[in-house]
Amino acid sequence: MPALSAFLPADFNPQRPVALIAGQGIYPVLIAQAIRRAGVPIRLIAFDEETRPDLIDSFPAADRRVIQVGQLGKMLDTLKDYDAGYALMAGQITPRRLFKGLHPDFKAARILFSLKRRNAETIFGAIAQEITALGVHLLDARSFLDDQLAHSGCMTGKKFPIDPDYVAHGVQIARESARLDIGQGCVVRKGTVLAVEAFEGTDAMIRRAGEFKTDESLFVKTVKARQDYRFDVPCFGLKTLETMREAGLKAAALETDRVILLDKPAVLAQAKSWGIQLLGFE
Repeated sequence: MPALSAFLPADFNPQRPVALIAGQGIYPVLIAQAIRRAGVPIRLIAFDEETRPDLIDSFPAADRRVIQVGQLGKMLDTLKDYDAGYALMAGQITPRRLFKGLHPDFKAARILFSLKRRNAETIFGAIAQEITALGVHLLDARSFLDDQLAHSGCMTGKKFPIDPDYVAHGVQIARESARLDIGQGCVVRKGTVLAVEAFEGTDAMIRRAGEFKTDESLFVKTVKARQDYRFDVPCFGLKTLETMREAGLKAAALETDRVILLDKPAVLAQAKSWGIQLLGFE
């Protein structure tokens, strides 16, 4: 039997259900499709006002549960009800809802009060510990999406238009920013930093960079040196591509096997159509 994914644990049991904890966008939709193609049983934990309704509707009533953001106790009880062997987190939760508009139950409130730093990494890290304590293996969120990852070289088929030295500079800035836990992306131009991603997110950062001269500008997306891929995988999709086009950026560098291209064939086709070049770097 061929390997289902390079990112699954060696002892992965395809007979045990995978509980998909689904946030926004197409990412969890792609995961659900891939798990179904692999023939692995799947259940859904969705979030009200976050998860796509069409994804929720694609599951039988017995195999789905919709909860409020912050109902950690209910989420853990659902994992037990599902008898899940594995869980997989996919899709963003609106960042501001982690701090405002949250509906914490007792379990979540206890964890929040115990954290000295409250950011996405510490909050999701604490949730991961609670899931693991149930005996549920929290999977690498790249699992089943091997064919959607950035690959080496110019993925759009032409010569990459940015000088290698300027690419190296952008990668250095992005990695240092990630190391400092500021963000995982930046926009540079000929050795000058135009913008660094922070709490506002990738698209807002690109729009900000677009206020400057953007010919020969480069968007770079990377990861932390010790990235926790169970709940933090950088993604690049059609929305970000559209934002680049609007901002006048014509080139992006994405870290190979670390950044997911959401619906990769569609992203690459649209990038070619708009004359945007995408590079995978090691």
